Amino acid sequence: MTELLIVAASGLAREVMALVRAGDDYDLLGILDDDPIRVGSVLDGAHVLGPLTEVRKHPGARVVVCVGSGAIRADIVRRLGTLGLPPGRFATIVHPSVSLPEGCTVGEGSILLANVVLTAAVSLGRHVVVMPGVVFTHGDVADDYATFAAGATLGGSVVVGRAAYVGMNSSIRQRTRVGARAVVGMGAAVVSDVPEGQTWVGVPARPMSSATNGGDRGVES
Repeated sequence: MTELLIVAASGLAREVMALVRAGDDYDLLGILDDDPIRVGSVLDGAHVLGPLTEVRKHPGARVVVCVGSGAIRADIVRRLGTLGLPPGRFATIVHPSVSLPEGCTVGEGSILLANVVLTAAVSLGRHVVVMPGVVFTHGDVADDYATFAAGATLGGSVVVGRAAYVGMNSSIRQRTRVGARAVVGMGAAVVSDVPEGQTWVGVPARPMSSATNGGDRGVES
């Protein structure tokens, strides 16, 4: 089995560990986390080995970043690069219930949990996180570091930008764009384009006047 390191002692890490342990592809070595309080602790049976710099002690291990915020995931991937982690060392974690039809692509480092659906010609970028029950239909595109909470549904030819967040049980109309770092709130119904960096909520979805960057609101850690 291939050795695996998880980055961040988080809720998402717990879900990924449960998935990894149910299969026979990876030997889970432990968790890396920069929080000194967590070093030496145990999360669901996995030891927190130390900060990110510990990745240098495991040159053969694959790595998966389990952080809910796309912006923070992007920063961690950048930092791992400065520590010498080359492209190709990131693990892509896909639950066995997920069907990947011919013509669909999933980028390195992405996480797809149970019962995610990709229908046809769906393209997911690098380090995309998809929680259970998300539905992508024909021609959908998600840029790097996008995050999809449980139960989100996308119509055909939707484009979701880099490090955007799509909330739980939200729906996005076909041929709609969600800009980079934008946030779609829980249960929202998006029927028009969401500009970059904005937070939209409600049915139909409208911008939150009080929102600033909104990038991490409601994100599972």
